[in-house]
Amino acid sequence: QVQLVESGGGLVQAGGSLFLSCAASGRTFSNNAMGWFRQALGKEREFVASISWSGARTLYADSVKGRFAISRDNAKNTVYLQMNSLTSDDTAVYYCAADARYRVGPTTGPYHYWGQGTQVTVSS
Repeated sequence: QVQLVESGGGLVQAGGSLFLSCAASGRTFSNNAMGWFRQALGKEREFVASISWSGARTLYADSVKGRFAISRDNAKNTVYLQMNSLTSDDTAVYYCAADARYRVGPTTGPYHYWGQGTQVTVSS
């Protein structure tokens, strides 16, 4: 059974930083793109960032470009999201996702495996 488990969310003041992790189990994703999405209360889920299978290429939403950084450690089957200069607009549940397609990406979708999400709240 494939599982993606996010961690690292929490409450932070505006201007602060958080570091999210997503550990995958049940299969390896070393040949698959992985990504982060978020969903704010009352809004649709939106793409945040994606990273290619090797980690060599990344893709970001305009709203986070220059502030967030996605990375991965294939040996640990884990993807990360470093979030800096956070604002209240970044408040959302953050989801990790994995693409089942072989060596496609980075990509905004579709993704085939999803984590349960971790809450990020930025206080202004």
